[in-house]
Amino acid sequence: MREEEKIFNGILFSPGDPELKAIKLRSHKLSAAYSRTDEDDVEIRAGLVKLMLAEFGEGSFMQGPVFFHYGKHTKIGKRCFFNYNLTIQDDAPVVIGDDNNFGPNVTIVTPVHPMLPDERRVILDRDGTPRHLCYARPVTIGNDCWLGANVVVCPGVTIGDGCVIGAGSVVTRSIPPNSFAAGNPCRVIRELSETDSMQYKPEILADNQIVPPTK
Repeated sequence: MREEEKIFNGILFSPGDPELKAIKLRSHKLSAAYSRTDEDDVEIRAGLVKLMLAEFGEGSFMQGPVFFHYGKHTKIGKRCFFNYNLTIQDDAPVVIGDDNNFGPNVTIVTPVHPMLPDERRVILDRDGTPRHLCYARPVTIGNDCWLGANVVVCPGVTIGDGCVIGAGSVVTRSIPPNSFAAGNPCRVIRELSETDSMQYKPEILADNQIVPPTK
């Protein structure tokens, strides 16, 4: 079994495998190239994103700088906005839905290292060869989510549709849809509801209007 297949099967793999190192080097170079562009270099950025990621939906925008570890393991939906310093360590697959907003310095991580120091240093493979091994857990973020500045999403987490994750949160467990969650570790504060509408904040809404919900 190839090392990349081991990643997708959720078992220990060797991050130093030559094939994986080549994938990561390519992604690191593309990430660096994207980060050197200006935000109005639309055509250059579009070309780099197409090379770097598995999917990048129409109308989505990454401010830059960005960092993707594998790149090809990440799928991003439509009409998403990502502020400065997006970091996605996508050893395992990362799937981000449509209409999401990420604040500055959001980090998504998927790899997990053994807890014991001796095992972090070395584990014997099937042939008895000592190797540095880790494993990874996928991350899924639904549609219509807002992740505040400096949010960290940990391996194996799913964030449901319509969630708001407060700034500085470390999300170690999955969050159900339509939740406001915050903290370290992140926990659900309450369910979001119609009472959160801007119509109940007229001093902020000013002379703007709420779009009626579609049926």
